[in-house]
Amino acid sequence: KTRQGYLGHIKRFLLFIGKDQSKVTTEDIKNYLVHLMIDKKHSHSFVNQSISAIKFFFFSVLGRTDICYNLPRPKKEEILPDVLSQEEVFCILRSVKNIKHRAILFLIYSAGLRVSEVVNLQVNDIDKSRMLIHIRQAKGRKDRYSILSEITLNILRKYVREYKVKDWLFKGGNEGSHLSERSVQNIFKEACTKANIKKDVSVHSLRHSFATHLLEGGTDLRYIQELLGHKNSKTTEIYTHVSQRDLAKIHSPIDALDIEV
Repeated sequence: KTRQGYLGHIKRFLLFIGKDQSKVTTEDIKNYLVHLMIDKKHSHSFVNQSISAIKFFFFSVLGRTDICYNLPRPKKEEILPDVLSQEEVFCILRSVKNIKHRAILFLIYSAGLRVSEVVNLQVNDIDKSRMLIHIRQAKGRKDRYSILSEITLNILRKYVREYKVKDWLFKGGNEGSHLSERSVQNIFKEACTKANIKKDVSVHSLRHSFATHLLEGGTDLRYIQELLGHKNSKTTEIYTHVSQRDLAKIHSPIDALDIEV
């Protein structure tokens, strides 16, 4: 994914500049970054990755040392994740009738999985005796375990019996391949439409909701960090900003006023 992302950034840059690579200057790079920020209104993280890709291409690949690489990077935006309420998650899951689609969405929410993780699961990764899910070589090339819920296990049993699953837990259209991430995204989008969910959410929002609901239920942040596979605890701490557990205890001062409405 990093390779694909870098290639995309480099291609877009060279198309914008419209000149030979050997004639590109520091000013060209700066003008392109301004174009991304002002004209295209891309996020700061997108622009930061563009800088990294361009620097890698010119310095590490082409060996250009005549370009200034100490380019100012835009400060990363602090964007809170989109979280669904438990009632909204219930409506989404209830709207799905296809047993394979149900198994996928139940797994993502009940274990806090990334889309890439759920499609890469194999049958042997479901540890029924320990009620754990083995996620192999996930983001950062790390293995980890997450929890396997009783409800999700029952759905998986029905799914495995019906589809006669052997290797990949969720087989794709081509022989020997697993289901694509785009297919899972489409499954979630269709479920949201059926459930009449108006929020601007993606399938990754189920993972955010898993973490937030655990936190609101009193689960220690350190355990949530392990379940999600976050390397840095600060990444997990973002869920404290979207949790209602502590905010619900705070009453607005206007509620103390005797005002008729």
